[in-house]
Amino acid sequence: MPELMRSIIARFCDFTDRHNYARRYTVRVPVTISLLDSKARIVGARQPPTMEGHAHDISKTGLSLIVPAIRLGDRHFMCEDQPLVVTLELPTGPLRMQAAPVRYKLLDEDQTESGYLIGARIVEMSEGDHARFINYLRQVARVRPWSIGPAARLSPSISSD
Repeated sequence: MPELMRSIIARFCDFTDRHNYARRYTVRVPVTISLLDSKARIVGARQPPTMEGHAHDISKTGLSLIVPAIRLGDRHFMCEDQPLVVTLELPTGPLRMQAAPVRYKLLDEDQTESGYLIGARIVEMSEGDHARFINYLRQVARVRPWSIGPAARLSPSISSD
C-alpha cells in the first residue's frame, strides 16, 4: 500500500509540476558572463573579468549555461549575492541581462561537452532587450515547436529555470 500511495503522489507532483515551468527551448547561443560589480559603474573603474560559454536552453524566466569553470577570478558564482551579467550573442546583436544562478553541475566526462552547467533565473533586463528576447523566443518556437517538459527537465542538481 505505501508503494501505491508513493506512486500516486509522484504522478500528481509530476502533473502539477508541468504547469509551473516556462516552456524551454534548446539553443546554442554564445554568451559572455561576468559578475555584477557595483564598482564597475564608477568612471575609470577596471572592468570585471569575463568568461565565454554558451546557452544550453532558454525560457522567458531562465536559462542554463555551459561554461568552462564555476569561478571567475577568485569569486565563485554560487557564493555571491550579486547576479551574473549575461550577454547573449543573438543574430540581431548582443542582449544583456542579469541572472541569478540557482544551481550548477559538473558535466560528466562521457558527455559531449565539458565544464559546468549553470541554471539561472532571469532577474533583470532592459525593456528593449526584453522585447528582443521575447521575439527571439518566438522565432525559436517556430523553428523548434517542441519544448523541454517536466519529464525531460534537468536533473534536480541543476536548474530547471
